[in-house]
Amino acid sequence: MAYEVTIGIPVYNVDKYIQNSLNSALEQTFQNIEFLICDDCSTDKSMDVVCEYQQNHPRGKDIHIVRQPYNMGVSAARNRIVNEAKGRFLYFMDSDDTIEANTISLLMEHQKRLGADIVFGSYDKIETYNGNRVVDAKIYSHQDIIDEDGLAKFANSHYGSIQSSVCNYCVDVFLLRKSGIRFIDVNYWEDMAFMFELVTICKRAVLLPNITYHYLCHYDSLSNYQQRDHIYKDEVLRSVRVADYMKQQSLKQKHKSYFPSRCYNAAMTSFYIVCHILKNQEKITPAFTVSELRSIMKYPVNFWDIKSFDSMRWHNLFLCLLSKLPSKSMVWAFQIIGKRRGLI
Repeated sequence: MAYEVTIGIPVYNVDKYIQNSLNSALEQTFQNIEFLICDDCSTDKSMDVVCEYQQNHPRGKDIHIVRQPYNMGVSAARNRIVNEAKGRFLYFMDSDDTIEANTISLLMEHQKRLGADIVFGSYDKIETYNGNRVVDAKIYSHQDIIDEDGLAKFANSHYGSIQSSVCNYCVDVFLLRKSGIRFIDVNYWEDMAFMFELVTICKRAVLLPNITYHYLCHYDSLSNYQQRDHIYKDEVLRSVRVADYMKQQSLKQKHKSYFPSRCYNAAMTSFYIVCHILKNQEKITPAFTVSELRSIMKYPVNFWDIKSFDSMRWHNLFLCLLSKLPSKSMVWAFQIIGKRRGLI
């Protein structure tokens, strides 16, 4: 292939942030990189900035632009990048975030050392609407994973053990294309659904403790809707659709040893959604009914399937039984559990 790595960046109306993001991408010490920009029909000056870099930056010849026929959303933009990347490995980056100058060099060094299908860096989250402060970080311990299903087992070992973001890893493009895994058309939490599948196809992986990515949290970002004074119900329903998709996809892994954990993690996604709804119920319009909350918790497998689990049996049984309670009793139980866990 023409390049060792493609940095893929979907762009839509980010003229306030794109310059910093492009600077950090173009300052990479690794040389053999394609910078693939997918313009999702921006209406601001985002692409003017990109075109200026393409014409004037020393690495401008490696900046390639593809344009969507109309505004199709981030899922379609990322799928376009998967299909058109000329690099042997793909690194996704959001157009309002930044990366360290040695990010690609570090990830590819460990890819070559282990012959890995995928290499993850660690990252932090920076709140830009409250004084640019670090509010969270995902720091991995250094791990070389070489066992078949090893990454999937690690990712499903407990909720949140692997990142939900699709940014900040280098993944084998051939493997990704061969698998047929793509972003689903939901434009919200699409990265979580993608990661849920991606970990099942990568046999050799590296996790690194080095912070190589800075995820910038903006007040008006969809991913931070819980911080706002008003939340539209449809925004929450997008999360529900992703959780339902994850439950359905889990059934394809019934023969895998990690299936009980995967099933539980998919159900826990719904659990957290219900807790967020209860916590923010005065902000959400129109309101959720108690029967709608109960339907969100629909379990991916039945009681008899869970009884046959070799692991995570009691965890799954508890959530399954909770989902079977009458609507009002289930909400009452969620209020108690959510408050004890600091979620409500």
